[in-house]
Amino acid sequence: MTFPIKKAIAILEKEVAAYQVPVVDLIAAQTKDPFKVLVATILSARTKDEVTAVASKRLFERAATLSELAKLSASQIEKIIYPVGFFRNKSRYLEQLPGVLATEFNSVIPSEVDALVRLPGVGRKTANLVVAVAFSKPAICVDTHVHRIMNIWGYVQTETPLQTEIALREKLPPELWIKINSILVAFGQGTCKPVRPHCDRCILSDLCPQLGVTPRKVSPEGIKNSKRKSGTSLVSWNVNGLRAVHKKGFLEIFRDFDADIFALQEIKANPEQLPEDLLAISGYRVYWNSAVKKGYSGTAVYSRLEPLQVIYGLGNTAYDDEGRVLTLEFDNFYFLNVYFPNSQHGLTRIDYKMAFNQALFGFVEELSAKKSVIICGDFNVAHKEIDLANPKANVKNPGFTPLERAWVDEITKIGYIDTFRMFNKEPGQYSWWSYRANARARNIGWRIDYFFVDPGSKDRVQEARIHDDIIGSDHCPVSLRFK
Repeated sequence: MTFPIKKAIAILEKEVAAYQVPVVDLIAAQTKDPFKVLVATILSARTKDEVTAVASKRLFERAATLSELAKLSASQIEKIIYPVGFFRNKSRYLEQLPGVLATEFNSVIPSEVDALVRLPGVGRKTANLVVAVAFSKPAICVDTHVHRIMNIWGYVQTETPLQTEIALREKLPPELWIKINSILVAFGQGTCKPVRPHCDRCILSDLCPQLGVTPRKVSPEGIKNSKRKSGTSLVSWNVNGLRAVHKKGFLEIFRDFDADIFALQEIKANPEQLPEDLLAISGYRVYWNSAVKKGYSGTAVYSRLEPLQVIYGLGNTAYDDEGRVLTLEFDNFYFLNVYFPNSQHGLTRIDYKMAFNQALFGFVEELSAKKSVIICGDFNVAHKEIDLANPKANVKNPGFTPLERAWVDEITKIGYIDTFRMFNKEPGQYSWWSYRANARARNIGWRIDYFFVDPGSKDRVQEARIHDDIIGSDHCPVSLRFK
């Protein structure tokens, strides 16, 4: 059965009218100036619309025309447009733009795709957008949203955006060419998201075959409904690079959890390296403990609750320089966000890890004498055979050595509680998968991310879960509800 493209687009055109307008359309609504449309489109590549809008406004205040842009150096442009994605490359493209236009096009923005792609920083998507938006000429603008959604619908079967553009030129009705990008970009950002699309509330659910899609899971016990429950909701996630996961839908996932406290490990960034929308999330305070070494380790905590105090590290530079421990004290509990060391291939760091473990739990025992303690994070160890897919093959490997597992035995013997196993004792429950050999799809994983509580706090644990449907990192989030 052929997908009813005209019917779908007619439905979506009404649906997305209330969505946030893609930034290039916003620029076009304000002006049809080809220069501004071109520049805004160059800036928008691989950048959130809200970031592009602010950067474009700043740039046009300094350079509203091609001649004014020609007076700015790449370093000046770089400072103006930061933090758009690939801002250094884009600043060079924009510095070169006036000269190329003067040499090849008499300082006039061309209105044809084949001419536009000769400009620095302009690919086919950008060229088609400029042709359609600035010149109102027939063009099919295929970005990742258009490419992805058209394949989800089965309207095309293509591997790349360029193949999608070619296929659409052959079969898409001409009256849909100009509008298709605006509609599908808005729809792709608002409902048919790249990560966990919201098929449960999609207006096209009766039409869409959902080819190759893994929708978000929604149930009475799901994330969205957790806010209706009592207690404090806590989430922990090793993001394996906060800047990387930000590009994969982190903020949407964050908002879906609606957690009171959201802990991150392996952020691999200092705050000044992060985009503005990660530095200030409405309703939350954020605390950073970055590693001294750039692009390595580090922890962070977003909290709705205001802590009584924040403790950075353990008071030992051997561990604290790697940003491994971030502790928040609240009225009736301590919250420890911990990124435990990896003992590394060949066990070259196992002594460091075991010393860290000992130092950490000396600290934990001091805290637990005062009030409840919650310890979350990537422990970098699978405790028991049930906690990984291939235990026999991994006995001598980092994260499953007898020495590392014995340490977890020790803390459980003195009463510390692995909260997930209070509720789920089934095998196949993992929180980390190698990127190799299609491990995640085959569920060849390890459970190495935990929430532990002190011996006296068992009765305060209401729920503990692994959210293995959430992608974006090689780890998935784990959560705890605590009363």
